[in-house]
Amino acid sequence: MKSSPPAGRAESSGPVASWWLLGPGLLWMGLLFVVPLSLVLVISFAERGTYGGIVWSLSLTNYLDLLHPLYAHILGQSILLAAVTTMLCLIMGFPLAYYIARAAPGRQGMLLLLVMIPFWTNFLVRTYAWMFILRTEGLLNTLLLKLGVIAAPIELLYSNTAVVIGLVYGYLPFMVLPLFVALEQVDRTLVEAAWDLYATRWVILRRIIVPLARPGIMAGCLLVFIPSLGAFLTPDLLGGARSMMVGNLIQHEFLVARDWPLGAAISCLLMLFVMGMMRWLLHAAKPVSRQEDAS
Repeated sequence: MKSSPPAGRAESSGPVASWWLLGPGLLWMGLLFVVPLSLVLVISFAERGTYGGIVWSLSLTNYLDLLHPLYAHILGQSILLAAVTTMLCLIMGFPLAYYIARAAPGRQGMLLLLVMIPFWTNFLVRTYAWMFILRTEGLLNTLLLKLGVIAAPIELLYSNTAVVIGLVYGYLPFMVLPLFVALEQVDRTLVEAAWDLYATRWVILRRIIVPLARPGIMAGCLLVFIPSLGAFLTPDLLGGARSMMVGNLIQHEFLVARDWPLGAAISCLLMLFVMGMMRWLLHAAKPVSRQEDAS
């Protein structure tokens, strides 16, 4: 019989092996995530040079400049558009995810494939496609004019409506997939028991399905709200100059105005806001305790 290794050696090799396994990932995150973010944080306290350089003088000027009503308007508009996008994705994605979760196992794979097909095409190409659909002479206006629904073309492109349409189209799969995972794990016997107790559809949805799917709802809202808040490609192409969001503002400060300290300050403020939202949503995603449910 083979002799087992000493207990002390087994205990000591466990943490060492864990650190060897974590080492590459931690090194990668440190070099490509922590270091750049630390550099952005340091730059946010600097000042813009005369010709667009960086003057290394620590001050809070950039953060005080963000109190200007213009920046507050852009931030508020970004939060509003991201919230509307998240709500529309939830309203549209929940029934779709529930249908896929309750479909036959043989059909689920095909339905999920249809949800993920848009990822096979570049996001820029898909956004340009929406420009051809929403413009004045585009497919949507042409179809509505031929059907007699409208008498004159509707100006949808370069508006907040076009931005919301593009964001919902781009991020809807990020809502459907976590909702599908959560709804698939809902015990169907609970729904059948509710039917036996003469519960209505609304009661079953509100008291059983939604509470059990709450982690998936919160995960989907996170995956949609955060990228929608920092989006810059969709507002730039579909919204134009009328729909500037925080992502466009950061891009403008870095690449056009060459005010890196102010752009870094806006980025840090956006990250703080996103982390606060994540903390709140993750806290809300915790399952309801029995005492809270009883109350």
